[in-house]
Amino acid sequence: QVQLVESGGGLVQAGGSLRLSCAASGRTFSSYAMGWFRQAPGKEREFVSAITWSGGSTYYADSVKGRFTISRDKAKNTVYLQMNSLKPEDTAVYYCAADRPDSVGSIYTATRYDYWGQGTQVTVSS
Repeated sequence: QVQLVESGGGLVQAGGSLRLSCAASGRTFSSYAMGWFRQAPGKEREFVSAITWSGGSTYYADSVKGRFTISRDKAKNTVYLQMNSLKPEDTAVYYCAADRPDSVGSIYTATRYDYWGQGTQVTVSS
């Protein structure tokens, strides 16, 4: 079993920055990709960004491209999401997710991912 623990959320003014972290642990941790999703009140969970664990290929939603940067530290089994130029519409609960090497489906869709963190709140004030 894989456990994911997010940290780094908080309250920030528009234009500010936050860095989210997601630490993975478990007897054996092996994923093809890890991703970040977010869910605002009354809205569906949406893809934000993902990174392949081995090659480090990155993927972004159009709404965050150029403002957010995903990275990973393989030695620490940790994925980061650096969020700059934050906007009020970025306000949401952010979830970290991990798939398995044999997972199927698009890297952009939540159904691909088997493991989820508890979520961390990001609030951007105008």
